[in-house]
Amino acid sequence: MFFVRPNGLAGLLLACALLASLQEAGAFELSGAWSSDAELCDRVFTREGDKVIFAELSDLYGSGFVINGDRIIGKAAHCTIESTKQNNDSLELSAACASSIMNQNVKFSLKIIDDNTIDRTIEEIPGMTLKYSRCKI
Repeated sequence: MFFVRPNGLAGLLLACALLASLQEAGAFELSGAWSSDAELCDRVFTREGDKVIFAELSDLYGSGFVINGDRIIGKAAHCTIESTKQNNDSLELSAACASSIMNQNVKFSLKIIDDNTIDRTIEEIPGMTLKYSRCKI
């Protein structure tokens, strides 16, 4: 017969919760809507029910993307994140992307500025970065 004292069970649950939170503490949360101009989030994105989508004339106000789990939705392409590697304030993503004309594998290099700001480095153009801010939609 297996017997667990109430104090022991509570301690075990607390330890598991603590370990889980420590494991998650290092991971940067990418989910949300990201815009190239934080001041224009409401012109780049809108809500349709419980989904965040691109506003009708969003291209006039900047670029952006929406991350939901392992999906990246851009105006012209949709991607599935295949791998993620975080090293301090840098995040490397590999994704399979599809547009209306082609499929391709893409690597994204992101520098985490803070919880709501990232810089995307364009590897093909040395020195080129794009700043994105998380939108509160």
